[in-house]
Amino acid sequence: MGSFWGHLSTITRHKLLVMKYCFRMGLYWRGLMHDLSKYSPTEFLMGVKYYQGNQSPNNAERRDKGYSAAWLHHKGRNRHHIEYWNDYADGPEKKVVPVEMPKVFVAEMLCDRIAASRVYKKDDYTDASPYEYYMRSKERGIIHPATHELLMKLLIMLKDKGEDATIEYVKKDLLKKDKKRR
Repeated sequence: MGSFWGHLSTITRHKLLVMKYCFRMGLYWRGLMHDLSKYSPTEFLMGVKYYQGNQSPNNAERRDKGYSAAWLHHKGRNRHHIEYWNDYADGPEKKVVPVEMPKVFVAEMLCDRIAASRVYKKDDYTDASPYEYYMRSKERGIIHPATHELLMKLLIMLKDKGEDATIEYVKKDLLKKDKKRR
C-alpha cells in the first residue's frame, strides 16, 4: 500500500510544481492539463507496481519488461515530450524524423524538467540539475535541431541566471513573440 500513496504523492507533487511554473509563465491551461494521463489506469497502475521513489517507475518497468507501456501511453498524449514530436518524413523511405516543437510546449517541457528534478533530487536540486539530466539523456538523438537549440538556451539560462530570470524570459520574450501558441 505504501507504493500506492508514494506514487500518488510523487506524481501529484510533480504536477503541482509544473502547474506553479506554468502559471508563472502565463500558461494556465497547460499547467492545469499537464500530465493528467498519469492518473489513467494504464499509467497509474504501472507507476504503483514499479514505484521506487527516487526515479521514474517507467525505468523499472522498462528493465523488467523490455519496454514501458506506461511511457508509450504517456508520450503519445503529452505534447511537452520530445518523443511526441516524431513523425514519418514525406518520401519513399517513410523514415521517422523529429518535428520542431511549438515554443509553448518547449516552455511546458522546461517546467516539467525543473519539477521532475526538484521532486527526484529533493535537497540536492540546483538550477543546473535539469541541464545535467538532459546532457546525460539519450533523447538528444531524437529532437529537432531547432528545438534542441531552444531547449539548450533555456537550460543554460536556468543554470547560469537562475529560475526567476529564465521564467521571466520565457514569459516576456519567448512566448510573447510566438504567433503559433496552441
